Amino acid sequence: MPLPKFNLYPAFNIVRLSHVELAVTDLAKSRAFYVDTLGLQVTDETSDTIYLRAMEERGHHCIVLKKAGTAEARDLGFKVFSDEDLDKAVHFFKGKGLPVEWVERPYQSRTFRTRDPHGIPLEFYATMERLPPIHQKYALYHGVKPLRIDHFNCFSPNVDESVAFYNELGFRVTEYTEDASSGKLWAAWTHRKGGVHDIAFTNGIGPRLHHVAFWVPTPLNIIDLLDLMATTGYLPNIERGPGRHGISNAFFLYIRDPDNHRIEIYCSDYQTVDPDLEPIKWDLKDPQRQTLWGAPAPKSWFEEGSVFAGATVRQPDLTASPIIAP
Repeated sequence: MPLPKFNLYPAFNIVRLSHVELAVTDLAKSRAFYVDTLGLQVTDETSDTIYLRAMEERGHHCIVLKKAGTAEARDLGFKVFSDEDLDKAVHFFKGKGLPVEWVERPYQSRTFRTRDPHGIPLEFYATMERLPPIHQKYALYHGVKPLRIDHFNCFSPNVDESVAFYNELGFRVTEYTEDASSGKLWAAWTHRKGGVHDIAFTNGIGPRLHHVAFWVPTPLNIIDLLDLMATTGYLPNIERGPGRHGISNAFFLYIRDPDNHRIEIYCSDYQTVDPDLEPIKWDLKDPQRQTLWGAPAPKSWFEEGSVFAGATVRQPDLTASPIIAP
């Protein structure tokens, strides 16, 4: 089955992914994980909320931790090019019959919430408060030395439908996994900012958040984080890796925060800015698609994810399965 056609001239211009809000049950434990262990920087903090940014980021936050009774994923944030694009985006989503709600967000300009056709909660804005650069303040670097938020990955009950919708928004597929027997997409990686992906979709019970990824300088930073986590009580939080993906060629590690939200630490993918870049196709049963070295992912990686607030999940339309570690 051919990939859905991408749109180089969408109705509005999305620059990149921006931020995510995660509901957490114990703010102190989450702070110890994200700040003291991973090394994200606190930009504001109240009794129920922590705003964080990574070392290269000038925007006020890339992740918001909000204390709640139940752990869940909330809005996935995207930055658009201008206020005019924000208004065009509202018109687009209303035209699709999708909900639009203007909301007040600290440190952001006009912001609206909506959902994609499968129910993933999305948030769009044009400008966020800018902070002084800290990428050369090396005394602040610790943990895994996160440089920037890199991508979201979401479970989708129908990856073909997800790709068709986000392609209409101007996202472009860089790599994809096809189920040979049905010709349907099992997973796809789509971008706006010129990396392998801003948002990816994996076949599964959804919609759910599979993971949020942070870019780090080198694979050695990941090794340092593993040593730190293994000796500070976080050994059970290490889920998968380290390794090198076949898809994206990136070096990776998957870990879980105290509420079981999955975080990927990620580096070494490649540039994808050319509009005529040809997507790379992978077969679902290729052992190197998950890990270039051939190691399959654990069962938890295919089954567990964070529920989105207010979303109704359903079984995937495609029942095909990749290689899974015993």
